[in-house]
Amino acid sequence: MQLSLPSQNVHLTYCTNIHAGESWDEVRASLDETIPVLRKKLELLEDQAFGIGLRLSAQAADSLINPASLQEFKAQLARLGAYVFTINAFPYGPFHGLRVKEQVYLPDWRDSERLRYTRQCAYILAELLPEEMEGSISTVPGAYKSEAHAVGVQEQILEQLVAAVAMLAELEQDTGKCIALALEPEPCCFLETMAETTAFFCGQLWAADTIARLADLCDSSEARATRLMRRHLGVCYDICHAAVEFEDPVSAMQTLTELGIRIPKIQLSCALRLPVMHADMLDELRRFDDGVYLHQVVVQNQHGLQRYTDLPDALAAYQAGLADGEWRVHCHVPIFWDSDGQLGSTRADLHATLQAMRRQGFSSHLEVETYTWDVLPPHLKSESKAHAIARELGFIMKELLT
Repeated sequence: MQLSLPSQNVHLTYCTNIHAGESWDEVRASLDETIPVLRKKLELLEDQAFGIGLRLSAQAADSLINPASLQEFKAQLARLGAYVFTINAFPYGPFHGLRVKEQVYLPDWRDSERLRYTRQCAYILAELLPEEMEGSISTVPGAYKSEAHAVGVQEQILEQLVAAVAMLAELEQDTGKCIALALEPEPCCFLETMAETTAFFCGQLWAADTIARLADLCDSSEARATRLMRRHLGVCYDICHAAVEFEDPVSAMQTLTELGIRIPKIQLSCALRLPVMHADMLDELRRFDDGVYLHQVVVQNQHGLQRYTDLPDALAAYQAGLADGEWRVHCHVPIFWDSDGQLGSTRADLHATLQAMRRQGFSSHLEVETYTWDVLPPHLKSESKAHAIARELGFIMKELLT
């Protein structure tokens, strides 16, 4: 949906990674089932188009890239009164119903298969984007941190990302559609904190030898290659991920903007927050250990920040007397939920971001990404996913427009 803010016009959507299903047929079916319900619940006018944040697995992208499938999907979008302006190309493979955890980063940006998959998503998005609209694709922040510091890995990541920028530049030249790839910093990844992210962009992606490599690929001057790098590669800023790191999202996005690092998309999400960890909260937190997703934990106390790869590791550390303090857990909880007694969320960070968005145009693509409905404890679930999505979108609209 397009919303008019004092700072700029923005497109608001939810990410379809909420829906289980890896095949294109399953994705199409979920849209037919959900979009009409959302249009009704949000009371959209007949001529108001509904924006879609499309999650495509590699399997679905392989199917949709077919010209006949694309034409069928365009007809479906017209029937639904919908348009696609952003794609989530982070999870390559299955994302629901089985153990995902650290496998979600594979193939990472060391691997040419990640580039191939991203290229397919870009070509699909170029076909679907309305005229005069730019597109965004969110992706893995390089690699999982334990993999990213092996010898030669960062050079491989740079090489693949340079090739991705060259591909997107050529795509814009051929189609007139500008698409930006957005690296999504996440706890325990190569790009985790804002300091790591800005250092990578300013110190490696924008380095003279990297720009020279891109200029060679694009057969262009280095000045043009610099413009292409900044135009087609940026950051997908996930509010949940930033909150887990105890970072101020507004200050972080101001920093990115001042440095000239593009923010093609902001993901609107909340993390689990426990202001003070107590022993009687152990069982309550275990309810969020679903065995499917990686729930990284950052603890703040008098020793600074302590990081744990997954929730069971943090719980064990607390029982060993090592993790007192405030806890932030990478578990996407409903953005309209604030607190259950001692246990709450980082909704205050989301609120601050939305208020700042009214004054400052950090990004024109806003995507709600609460993908955990299937695994949340029962008291946090809604009567249906469509009902939950409508509540979250309605919450965001109210925050932005009133």
